[in-house]
Amino acid sequence: MSAPDFLDTNILVYGYDVTDPHKQRTAQNLIRKALAGEIVTSIQVLAEFSVTLLHKLAPPVRPKELCALLDVLAPIKLAVTDAETVRRAAEARAAYGIHFYDGMIVAAAERAGCKRIWSEDFNTKQKYFGIEVANPFQ
Repeated sequence: MSAPDFLDTNILVYGYDVTDPHKQRTAQNLIRKALAGEIVTSIQVLAEFSVTLLHKLAPPVRPKELCALLDVLAPIKLAVTDAETVRRAAEARAAYGIHFYDGMIVAAAERAGCKRIWSEDFNTKQKYFGIEVANPFQ
């Protein structure tokens, strides 16, 4: 089996957000692949997705609606994170100058054996510990 891809938070948010139909369609296609087991994500991504929907969208999503969305996303494989992942995130911060929580994304993707991170927030085509970033909206 080939290496999986990793899904960043913004892809999940765009999958829900109706304000940009092109980004929504693109994100939903990636989410379908994640639900089929081709793409992984992490607990951190699900937490960031939840915070965004509950507190940053206007109007915010109700907790009951968020729980229903999380139930839909439940089949997505999650990268296992632990204390070593946190340490590796600090190393990503030192090596690449990225925010610690972005380092957690990189470390989780590395832990899961991913070859690519789908994200709008990282530098497209840059490699972090050998994992390339791709922006699906470009």
